[in-house]
Amino acid sequence: MKNKHSFHIPVMGVAYTIDTPLKVSQYGIDSVISLVDNVLLEMLRKMYSKKFEIPYQEISEKAEDFRAKRITSYLNLIHDLAEKKFSEFKTNTEEKIAEIKDYFDLLPNTSTLKDEFKELITSNVDFNEVKSWLKKHLTMGSIDVNIMTKVDKENYQNGEKLSSEFNDAHAALRGYANSKLQSSLILSAGMSPRLYGYIENFKDFYPDENGGIKKKIVLKVSDYRSALIQGKFLAKKGLWVSEYRVESGLNCGGHTFATDGYLLGPILEEFRIHRQELSETVHEIFIKALENKSKPVPKQILPLKVTAQGGVGTAEEHEFLLDHYQVDSIGWGTPFLLVPEATTVDDDTINKLAKSQEKDLYLSNISPLGVPFNSLRNSSGTLKKLERAQKGREGSSCPKEYLVSNTEFSEKPICTASRLYQHQKLKELNDLNLPNDDYQTQYDKIIAPECLCVGLSEPAVKTHDLDYKIKDFGTTVCPGPNMAYFSKIMSLKEMVGHIYGKVNIINKGYRPNMFVKELNMYIDVLNDKIKETKNIIDKRQEKYLSTFARNLNDGISYYQKLFSGVKDRFTDKKSTICKDLEASKQNLKQLFQKLEKLSIEK
Repeated sequence: MKNKHSFHIPVMGVAYTIDTPLKVSQYGIDSVISLVDNVLLEMLRKMYSKKFEIPYQEISEKAEDFRAKRITSYLNLIHDLAEKKFSEFKTNTEEKIAEIKDYFDLLPNTSTLKDEFKELITSNVDFNEVKSWLKKHLTMGSIDVNIMTKVDKENYQNGEKLSSEFNDAHAALRGYANSKLQSSLILSAGMSPRLYGYIENFKDFYPDENGGIKKKIVLKVSDYRSALIQGKFLAKKGLWVSEYRVESGLNCGGHTFATDGYLLGPILEEFRIHRQELSETVHEIFIKALENKSKPVPKQILPLKVTAQGGVGTAEEHEFLLDHYQVDSIGWGTPFLLVPEATTVDDDTINKLAKSQEKDLYLSNISPLGVPFNSLRNSSGTLKKLERAQKGREGSSCPKEYLVSNTEFSEKPICTASRLYQHQKLKELNDLNLPNDDYQTQYDKIIAPECLCVGLSEPAVKTHDLDYKIKDFGTTVCPGPNMAYFSKIMSLKEMVGHIYGKVNIINKGYRPNMFVKELNMYIDVLNDKIKETKNIIDKRQEKYLSTFARNLNDGISYYQKLFSGVKDRFTDKKSTICKDLEASKQNLKQLFQKLEKLSIEK
């Protein structure tokens, strides 16, 4: 569409974008709701029903299939409220003229639709004609949803394990599939054959003869190979992947899924080169599967989008990704945590985020999933966790159990952030009678995981003053490193204006280019992995670390060639970028030397 923004707001945590569509969809901005926490969704449905005087009937945990029903009901409510808001926005032209102007003010200056609107309102036409034009040309932002494929806990009833369709991610999928939404399902955290197979059961994911799909599939992927494998897998089931969402392995918010040293730029280059091949290869498999299932076969090859996200922070970087790699949209997540008009963040957390600097943002081990997690130092969630530990109450009561995965002490999985798990581990630790320093190191590792289930939902509980049984738990927040370069609470107009280069809200001073930032994060990871070997390395480790280092070296060579050949871009920053790349190359060279020494000493 002419009025489509060239950015989207990705899912952030559990609560941060839980009601973002109500705030931004009327302006044509796409955003994503997390479906992890059915308890939070039900509390918000109750709150919004009361606010807008809509009849509310509780879906209790005693109800059959309550997880899916809660998700469906919440999504339907958001759909109805957003649709009503947008409809009123378009039709009550005279009353809403200021808001309509805001809609067009947010669009990039290159928007042809923006030019048409300016021409229309300056040509002395009556409001009925304006109203007719708006109905025809304005569109809402998509209300998309996110499911983490690996957060698919098995559930029990009366001590008996339920079938897989009642697993958390399966229930979330069913809840979305049964909703009114016509939007996209974003699947993240890797491939899940069982969950992917479950999508086959729902008609809204299949195309009609004109290629229309009510509920589209979007895969968050780390590289081209992963996209091809997963795209083929789904195509064999007659399911089309409408978008591949490429995310930086490290330079993003929340959980990070590092590649083996493959960097975002070279990955996007591979998508740019092979995009048509990907589309044609997958489409051929897709058509055969539809024919075998006797389902409608689209007359033309379906659209395939490639989008990117992770660390973009300037309009110049935004435009470069769009133009050079030909991506369809850019995800802007972390900076929107400072925009109350778009996201849900409690006052304490948003003020800490605004003041945060590079040293305050780190790759942590607080996730119970054992996956590195970008975090903010001294968040209220971390401080509360340490406060409880000082009182001898390490671990969480684990009230929601979404991230249970460990079977070290029980047949039924428990969470590594739980009191039950941590007390067992501490008991083992105490029996070892270690020296004080060694004991403290192991103790810190055991109590590091935080209750993300509660901590990531806390911002909505606090902001909306929801009635939740756990009080004053503390907020877990997961910004990407990019947060260090944004230092004030912003309006939606300011943030979008920054994306499109109308204003600059970034901190004065040095900010590395997004590609350089990611590169140096990978070098730090490689350095940590080398240290972990403690001068003891086997052939498997040697091969892995050497491959990791070579991939980084290839990435540096790629960027050096890229920036030396780019014209009319980064003109005032190119020399700094090139110096940074050379410095990174020298740092990597030292790591190569360490690896060589380890190999000799082996």
